[in-house]
Amino acid sequence: MQNHGRLSVTMMALEYPPNIYGGVGIHLKYLTTALLQFMDVEVRTIGENEGAGTFEGVRVRYYTPWRAMKEIKEKYGKALETLSLDLALVKDEIGSEIVHTHTWYTNLAGLYAKKLYDKKIVATVHSLEPLRPWKSEQLGSGYNLSVWMERTGLEACDKIIAVSNEMKKDIERVYGIESDKIAVIHNGIDIEKYRKNENPAMIKELGIDAPYILFVGRLTRQKGVFELVEAMERVKVNEKLVLVTGKPDTKEIEQELESKVRGKKNIIWINKMLSEEQIIALYSSARLFVCPSRYEPFGIINLEAMACGAPVVASATGGIKEVINSGVNGLLVPPGDVTALADAIEHLLTDEQLRLKFIEAGRKRVEQEFSWHRIAQKTYQLYEELAGK
Repeated sequence: MQNHGRLSVTMMALEYPPNIYGGVGIHLKYLTTALLQFMDVEVRTIGENEGAGTFEGVRVRYYTPWRAMKEIKEKYGKALETLSLDLALVKDEIGSEIVHTHTWYTNLAGLYAKKLYDKKIVATVHSLEPLRPWKSEQLGSGYNLSVWMERTGLEACDKIIAVSNEMKKDIERVYGIESDKIAVIHNGIDIEKYRKNENPAMIKELGIDAPYILFVGRLTRQKGVFELVEAMERVKVNEKLVLVTGKPDTKEIEQELESKVRGKKNIIWINKMLSEEQIIALYSSARLFVCPSRYEPFGIINLEAMACGAPVVASATGGIKEVINSGVNGLLVPPGDVTALADAIEHLLTDEQLRLKFIEAGRKRVEQEFSWHRIAQKTYQLYEELAGK
């Protein structure tokens, strides 16, 4: 990678546009393009075929895991496939001063880059494997391997970025990593793109024809979707619940949700990936947005909803508590408490003055604290300190 005298970074992640299935991919999309004003950026990620391309000015290189790993039928095969991807990500020499990895899927690649090319290594922790035991449902015994890969990769880092203060405490507690090695830089959103933009025609095309409560998230137990479905049975209002779920952790969890919502006329399940334009339209017309996660290191989804004028009811867990001040710009409930969740939803839907207060305060909070320009600035300053520039 040619840096022409400018500082340069190589990002490594499992997801990057156009292949996004969760919050990490969205984070990378905006962070990399925002960083371009300060430095050169390269991304290394997984692809169906190896090769190079560009995305909005960012150079992207695609790598494939070993074919033999992809052919493993057992659940632990996913962890072994990840090990092979980490090796592939570093097989080409790295010209950047900084290598920045994201999630356990690429943490070991950072260690390899440090040993092979003597690079400074940064890792952003978006979640911690030991705090997500339900991942064993997806990975089988490979879950033990994912925890080891994460720990080993993080211990080798020169600097770790936590997406919330709560996450920083978790890293110190779970892995015993010293506090001064960890910086807190929150997630951000594109505040120009994510703003109220109602589109009734698009909403109708999605099969929605009534006032609705919205959930958007991956289909995983972490996101609390089953608790939300149960809570809706107790909510005495006419609004429908719209569930927008992306890629499921497993086929079994998809089938479980299907059986839970079957026959429920007050639930609309959109079981596919939607475009950003469609998601923004859904946020913009929602009576309220619900984030019932059991565990959420930050919860970028709440920023998106608030930016688009949807008042939020969310779990008081992880970094969500740093975004939402309960009673000021949203309502927080204990994670997993179905009764409290139902009560909060009903309370907000029946108090229009409070709902409007949260809409105004939510947008203001996002504009003041969570723009990608601000996040990129903080990240670049961290790189400069690490590179001694």
